[in-house]
Order: sequence, then structure tokens, then C-alpha cells
Amino acid sequence: MGTLRDLQYALQEKIEELRQRDALIDELELELDQKDELIQKLQNELDKYRSVIRPATQQAQQQSSSTLHGEQRTKRQAISAEPTAFDIQDLSHVTLPFYPKSPQSKDLIKEAILDNDFMKNLELSQIQEIVDCMYPVEYGKDSCIIKEGDVGSLVYVMEGMVCNTDTLEGKKYCGYPREE
Repeated sequence: MGTLRDLQYALQEKIEELRQRDALIDELELELDQKDELIQKLQNELDKYRSVIRPATQQAQQQSSSTLHGEQRTKRQAISAEPTAFDIQDLSHVTLPFYPKSPQSKDLIKEAILDNDFMKNLELSQIQEIVDCMYPVEYGKDSCIIKEGDVGSLVYVMEGMVCNTDTLEGKKYCGYPREE
């Protein structure tokens, strides 16, 4: 056996090895948490993709099978989001309303827009204009905010909501210009 000094030195080396292992474990746990978060985010994106692609694929398969069986294809109708009755010059003098918001609210609204399958392809300047135009509306307990079958002409982003089976309350931002 070694001397007391040798044993103390060996103990210090073991303690340093344990610290290095603990640091490595902490680093690996952080990396694992980040990868779990990425997996969850990608899983959500995949779920969204599947929810859009599956119905479209099933519809396309049904149409192609009906066409193969001699049935005539029905003509599709197109919907254009471009204003057809207005000249772009008429819109150049229009000023959009601006409603101040906290940076957290702006980020929440922008994230919700980018998370929407129909709105995520807008230009960033368009998204910023939408964020700036949205205004807060508060609803009380037992308020009906939107129900299935309602016309979809408004954009809603819920913030600070409290939700259970009976109530849904909180602040939301509404994308329809408010009438003063």
C-alpha cells in the first residue's frame, strides 16, 4: 500500500474523474432533451402533413378509380384570393390599423400564423402586417368564441387561456379590423 499522500492523490484523481463524468452526463442529458424536443416538433409537423395529405390522397385515389371505371370527372371550381374588382392603385392609399402588443404576444401570433397550413407561406412582411393589425378581445367564462360550422372569415389566436371541459376563457387576438 502507498503512503497517505499517495492515497490522497489517488482520491483526488477519482474525484476529478467523477466530476468529468458528471459534466459529460449533464451535457448528454441536455443534448437528449434537445433531441426529444426536436423529435416532438417533427412529430407534430408530420401529424399536420399526414392530416393534409391523407384526405387529399384518398380523394385523388377515388377520383382516379372513378375515372378508370368510365365515369366523367367533374370540373373543379377555383377560388382566387386576389381582388378582381379593384385596381391595385386603389389599394395603395389604404392604411391598416396598428394595435400595440407585447413582444410575447407578437411572437405568439406570428408562431400561430406560421403554424397554420394556409397562412405559413405568406411573405414575412404580410405576416408582420397581420400581427400589427390584430387586436385583443377578452371573453368571459361560458362565452362561445367559435363553433364548428361558423364562417371562417376571422383569425383567432388564443393567449393565456384557461381550459377545462366546461369553460374556456382568456384573451385572444382577432384578425378582423375592428370598427371604430
